[in-house]
Amino acid sequence: MPDPMHSNDRQPKKVIPIVPESVSLYEARKKIQPRSISGKFTSWRWIMVWVTQLVFYGLPWLEWGQRQTVLFDLGGLRFYLFGLVLYPQDFIYLTGLLVISALALFLFTATAGRLWCGFACPQTVYTEIFLWLERRIEGERSARLRLDASGWTFEKLWKRTAKHGAWIFVSLWTGFTFVGYFVPIRQLGGELLALRGWQIFWTLFYGLATYGNAGFLREQVCKYMCPYARFQSAMFDKDTLIVTYDAQRGEPRGARGKNGAPAGQGDCIDCTLCVQVCPVGIDIRDGLQYECIGCGLCIDACNSVMDKVGLPLGLIRLATTNGMAGRWSSARMLRRVVRPRVVMYTAVLVALSAAMIVSLAARTPLKVNVVRDRAALSRIVPGGKLENVYRLQVMNATEAPQRYRIGARGIDGIEVASEPEIAVGATESQWVAVRLRIPYGAAPEGAHPVYFEVESLGPALARVSEKASFLVPR
Repeated sequence: MPDPMHSNDRQPKKVIPIVPESVSLYEARKKIQPRSISGKFTSWRWIMVWVTQLVFYGLPWLEWGQRQTVLFDLGGLRFYLFGLVLYPQDFIYLTGLLVISALALFLFTATAGRLWCGFACPQTVYTEIFLWLERRIEGERSARLRLDASGWTFEKLWKRTAKHGAWIFVSLWTGFTFVGYFVPIRQLGGELLALRGWQIFWTLFYGLATYGNAGFLREQVCKYMCPYARFQSAMFDKDTLIVTYDAQRGEPRGARGKNGAPAGQGDCIDCTLCVQVCPVGIDIRDGLQYECIGCGLCIDACNSVMDKVGLPLGLIRLATTNGMAGRWSSARMLRRVVRPRVVMYTAVLVALSAAMIVSLAARTPLKVNVVRDRAALSRIVPGGKLENVYRLQVMNATEAPQRYRIGARGIDGIEVASEPEIAVGATESQWVAVRLRIPYGAAPEGAHPVYFEVESLGPALARVSEKASFLVPR
């Protein structure tokens, strides 16, 4: 007889079938065709496009005296920046510039979000230029969408050919200009026509980078490749001004009829215009997203719709998280933006910038490096004197020829036995052998500190003291 205590053991067990499902880890990219819009933020974006590109394309063609205003001469190991001539030994200034740029980025981000990304980043600027060319050739958003969906007709062929031809021209000119910061741009064209290998390679390299990033990758650079999008949240807080959708006012969203909105409906009419103008294709109504570059185009789009339907502007606006939650006024939000974090960034940025300017203004246009001649460390010469031989590199950081006098101090009776004066050409450096002598017995055996004193004899007064060691043998 079956045991009732174990009767359940003989009942069939339920089995949940596992059906294998194919899941793609790579989603096909949906091409974004942003709609053009006008407004305050759009105007500011185009102002930044003009300012940045006038500087970038125009600066290499400006001359300072008899040379290019800005030139990074890697072959000659000197960098020309307006009236300054910098050498690799001035690397500290590049470090200071990078630190100042990073602090400025932190300050702008803590204050008003991704201002750099939305208005001045090269990816944003060149994407905007390429989109403008695309609109001029292929038409507005609806026309471009129809063209994408159509087959290969004559119209599509000539429009695509013209668009890519314009893109390639802008890309090659951008690559040519970029290389012109490292090779004098007025001679770069001749070197390209002479088929100089490296100049052609780098021009094509940077041209291809511009063509690919601004023409094809576009928002993918911001969403997947740029590290700034990933760590921006660490620089945001609840008092940072960001592009924000006012959900309390806009929800629930819905279309409006001739008689207005139904009772309880929000101000958002769900026109999706804010999504259509977004260059990265996000819906700001879903809240802050890391893809948002803070360009403000959705604000312009929403304000234009609110103006047409007769509703107050600012359904999408620049606001802080605290301000939105507390329904603060704009004045109160702006007062909270100036918080200790922002004040600290500003103070450090101003201090570093001032130190950099003062250091450049007080910079001596003369540099000296001392290298011992290891072939002859110390020797006794006629007259009962000890002699050490050194090699001095004297760098003239002015743009005029200079004469320099070389002296020495540190040990009683020390003298320069070689020619005490040298001539160095404009922005050139010269190696010179220098012999120092002291009377025998003037110093005990061992290494003794001495100082080379190099001073200019021309109108550009400069004096440099460089330490070395004088060896007295046993």
